[in-house]
Amino acid sequence: MIEAGRSAPAFSLARHESPPFTERDLRGGTTVLVFYPFAFSPVCTDQLGIYNELLDDFADEGAAVYGVSCDSTWSQAAFRRQLGIDIEQLSDFWPHGRTSGAFGVLDPGGFAHRAIVIVGTDGVVTWSHLSASLDELPGPNLIFDALAGV
Repeated sequence: MIEAGRSAPAFSLARHESPPFTERDLRGGTTVLVFYPFAFSPVCTDQLGIYNELLDDFADEGAAVYGVSCDSTWSQAAFRRQLGIDIEQLSDFWPHGRTSGAFGVLDPGGFAHRAIVIVGTDGVVTWSHLSASLDELPGPNLIFDALAGV
């Protein structure tokens, strides 16, 4: 997994009906990339629902939150709509898993491990977390502590 102090790799992630999200979009703000395995799975649903409830708190810390999975943009859009969340979804569907691989979180099974990467305004990773298992939901306190530099 990518470690703090390394520059974010070059990447391009698809967005539903928008231009791709690339490493250039990381500049100028703090970005929280939430890698998750599968849209519509129970833990992913819970995780994004919890983080969505705290979007204003993340914004107060100067951070923008994005969900990243290897699902298609259409699946992610349906997932977002069904959950009623505002967290923008970024698709690593094609080339399949390339960005997840570049960040060191791609499982050999073709999905992203549950992981969080915080990228600073200069495009350098400031913190990263890889869950011990797919069932481990990283609490938002981990993100807030990392944003505060704890």
